[in-house]
Amino acid sequence: MKLRRFATIVALASAVALAGCNSSDLLDVARKANQPLPRDVVLTMKANGMTKYSPIMMRIFKEEAVLEVWKRKDTGRYALVKSYEICNFSGEKGPKFKEGDRQAPEGFYLVNRHLMNPNSSYYLSFNLGFPNKYDRSHGRTGSNLMVHGDCTSAGCYAMTDENVAEIYAFARDALSGGQKDFQVQAFPFRMTTENMAMHRNDEHFAYWEMLKEGYDHFELTKLPPKIDVCDRQYVFNRNALEGEFEPSASCPKSEMPYSLAVAYTSHKNKYALEFEGIVAQLEGREPNDIQLLPIPAPPPPELEVESETKSELEVDNAQVAPPVQNSSSILNLPPAPARIIATSSGTGSAIIKMSSETDTAQ
Repeated sequence: MKLRRFATIVALASAVALAGCNSSDLLDVARKANQPLPRDVVLTMKANGMTKYSPIMMRIFKEEAVLEVWKRKDTGRYALVKSYEICNFSGEKGPKFKEGDRQAPEGFYLVNRHLMNPNSSYYLSFNLGFPNKYDRSHGRTGSNLMVHGDCTSAGCYAMTDENVAEIYAFARDALSGGQKDFQVQAFPFRMTTENMAMHRNDEHFAYWEMLKEGYDHFELTKLPPKIDVCDRQYVFNRNALEGEFEPSASCPKSEMPYSLAVAYTSHKNKYALEFEGIVAQLEGREPNDIQLLPIPAPPPPELEVESETKSELEVDNAQVAPPVQNSSSILNLPPAPARIIATSSGTGSAIIKMSSETDTAQ
């Protein structure tokens, strides 16, 4: 309780410093910055095992023009609380490269209390923290990339004043409750198999495939992924066994918690089959053979180390990707009968042969 009171005092002191000496300005800043969450949102949180101070995470999808607020439940997993329409953002799908390109960023960002601005010229705002370690390793430049109100944008994600007040309140309460920073994941679109297939020829596709790994980890675990940068690439939920993750240096030897590695490998194999099936239908051809990744072998018992990180990332069996189904239903395309033949390769991988021939007993 003392921590929360102190955080409130610090926030108000910051507002005073930003607003100057005009008492009416001070009252206006305090009124905007301290609006409570609506009663219906509070009731939804309570019904889902959340408090107003529970940690949060946000996801942004450009193509769908949606900002999602997720909150941690009493189970430790995160659940979606509310989605907000993005009123406006500038630029196109794709990452931000340089100052002045008027492009809204894509990637993984951390927002702390110092990036919150109750005295924003755009009603209320918080800075995304662009450029992050990944952006800086690529020499990308830009500043003041925010989520804010006023429904106008020059490289930011703009909301209506009413919606940004709620979003700001979620962030304010979580930070006041002790959360050091919250993760904002910004994507070009929902990274489903069909969306990836539809954008396969885009110049940014390789970058989006990298972002998709973080997207998939969250979908599997319902936990914000641990994010590092090495070799100028994002890496997710990996623990360095030797050395440290350095943005511009080669990646150190690392490992992923075993249950997550199994779930993610299964998910990647399912995705590879679905992706090839959809692309083949879009291009009017037969699916190509697909080589699947081997499922990781369990670690020797003597090497198993119980840790907080490992237990947090355990994945329920129900979250492991189910067997592959015919992908034609995803885009409502005519079914293309196929048989899937798995054979072993010299590396222990499986080679999947897809054929339109009808299966016959051998």
